[in-house]
Amino acid sequence: MVQITSETPTLALAEFASKLRLQDIPDQTVERIRACILDTIGCVVFGSTQPWSKTVNEWVRRQGGPAQSSLWTTGFRGPAANVALGLGTMAHAFDIDDYHNSKTHPGAVVIPTAMVVAEARDLSGERLMAAVVAGYEVMVRVSLAGGPGPVRMRGWHLTGVCGTLGAAAAAANLLGLDTPTTASALGMAGTQSSGTWAFTADGAASKRFHAGRAAQSGIMAAELAELGYWGPHFILEAEDGGLLSAISPSPNPKLLVEGLGGHFHGGYTNIKPYSACGSLHSGVDAVVSLAQRYDITPDQVEQITMRTSSVVIKQCGFPFEPTSVLQGQMSAQYVLAVSLADRNCLPPQFTEERMHDPKLLALAGRVKVVQDPEIEREYPGKFSVIVDIALKDGRKVSTKVDNPKGSSAVPLNAVEVQDKFMALSKGILPTERLDAIVERVGRLESIGSVREVAELLRG
Repeated sequence: MVQITSETPTLALAEFASKLRLQDIPDQTVERIRACILDTIGCVVFGSTQPWSKTVNEWVRRQGGPAQSSLWTTGFRGPAANVALGLGTMAHAFDIDDYHNSKTHPGAVVIPTAMVVAEARDLSGERLMAAVVAGYEVMVRVSLAGGPGPVRMRGWHLTGVCGTLGAAAAAANLLGLDTPTTASALGMAGTQSSGTWAFTADGAASKRFHAGRAAQSGIMAAELAELGYWGPHFILEAEDGGLLSAISPSPNPKLLVEGLGGHFHGGYTNIKPYSACGSLHSGVDAVVSLAQRYDITPDQVEQITMRTSSVVIKQCGFPFEPTSVLQGQMSAQYVLAVSLADRNCLPPQFTEERMHDPKLLALAGRVKVVQDPEIEREYPGKFSVIVDIALKDGRKVSTKVDNPKGSSAVPLNAVEVQDKFMALSKGILPTERLDAIVERVGRLESIGSVREVAELLRG
């Protein structure tokens, strides 16, 4: 357990991030983060095939620079910070990467950050694991202290806003920065925090970019601090310009340090079985369960009603128009409709052809999203939902899902995580390399150099 002596929140987080070592981390957290690392690698490999990833990667290649780190699947090596931009964008490219109930996607930010820095500095798997845990912890705690619901209702995308600090924490740990220098890194990261939900207005690809940009900014912050640049040591709690008061109407800075060093939020990260917004996963489970139990087909459905929280209504309750893959993945109407029709919610459910199917669009139009007082009280502590289906023959069926499949309460097991990794990566990298990646991640703490894993991913 890391003993924290600093009294102010930013310095306490800096002390935690700079001191954390593998022996300080509970076994349960190590196992969960190991699963997240394999899962995120698979998300990056699959994400490399998406057009928005290719655009960002082309920008990264054009910048050139010293060959420090590998842009996986491309064969390119470049500066760690720029490569992290590409990897983070790829990790978040299809909304199938891990998420936490703090409404953040820590894996897409922190794991690329730690991997590229560890590769650039030729560090061990043991060092990598500690850095990833430090990054998850800082990123999640910043979100919880801001208040995930209120911050989201202001239009901020917490993965981008909090991810910079998580990335800086991971990078600082790997660079061996002391507490004051790590505080400068957090300060420089927080002053770069950004990312808003404007993408839902037209289905733009900026959401994918937020994770990569947070990773890039965090590495830049840590490397600047390493060179002696002085960042604000009170970036989170300062009365004038502190990040928490800037993004939240009701921040609670105590949550930055409550149980710090003893309680690890990363151990409660959710690994997605579906390629849609995490706030809709319980809805997917609910409609698939009802469809299977009562043998429901789309033409039997009069109306589907999803009872949820006000945050999810704002985030996912908009009228669906098939303008982009992202629009489909964020839409409660489309996700519930396609999940009932196909009894699944994976990449094949988000092709242009599927999203423009007239019968499916008609079913999506019969999905209604309403607020429920019980769910409102539970969210985001639990991503619960109640789904009611009214059938044309007069029957009504209903179910409540408290925690979706893949959540820390109903986790995917090791075999399921490995199967997901293989399904995402198959055909993009050779099977023998994928088997080797699974083997290396399975014994990550004994790997002498992260370059062993990076070499398998180079393409």
